[in-house]
Amino acid sequence: MSNELTLRTEIIESCRAMNRLGINKGTAGNISVRYGDGFLISPTGLPYDKLVPEYVVMMNWDATYKGEVQPSSEWRFHRDILQARPDLNAVVHTHSTHATAVSILNKDIPAIHYAIAAAGGATIRCAPYEIFGSQELADRVVVALEGRRACLMAHHGVIAAHVSIARALALAVTVEELAHQYLLCLPLGEPPVLSEPQIAAVLEKFKTYGQQSSAVLEGLRQAS
Repeated sequence: MSNELTLRTEIIESCRAMNRLGINKGTAGNISVRYGDGFLISPTGLPYDKLVPEYVVMMNWDATYKGEVQPSSEWRFHRDILQARPDLNAVVHTHSTHATAVSILNKDIPAIHYAIAAAGGATIRCAPYEIFGSQELADRVVVALEGRRACLMAHHGVIAAHVSIARALALAVTVEELAHQYLLCLPLGEPPVLSEPQIAAVLEKFKTYGQQSSAVLEGLRQAS
């Protein structure tokens, strides 16, 4: 994992990126990343363009933290996802328009496009509604994410989680694209979906999809 200042800065930059990408508005979203004996999380209610690294909150697994800056009101599901899923290091939550619309319908996103495999399976589940910030919501989300890296929350929004903030943010964009496609199909009826064997084949192929050699990645790093 990167050092603490780098991760704090990445959280801030990614919060701003959510709005630039159009998958979030205002301060509705939040981001966390595993660090040390707990996790770093964006603060509640502060404009992203005013954030500085010191405003990112370091929380312990027992929900304690130091300082006057309060963490996101959704810290419970961030904590519980990271504790339940050692394969995931970062969590991104947005209220992206199309994915939230699907969540209002209380629908899972089915396998209408092979890109759904980026979320880890043949569906992106919709967790039943619970009030924001509650332990009940955190419990529902952990179940909806079993075997997955993304889920919807009924009448609320989206969660995407991955090994890094960058990949979690990219997955949140993919979920929004899939939701948009699904909504475009629905006026014509429930769309056809890929079969389980077809999704299984995509999941296998995704294990090496988009990967460059270490030499190429090092060259990009030095050029930046």
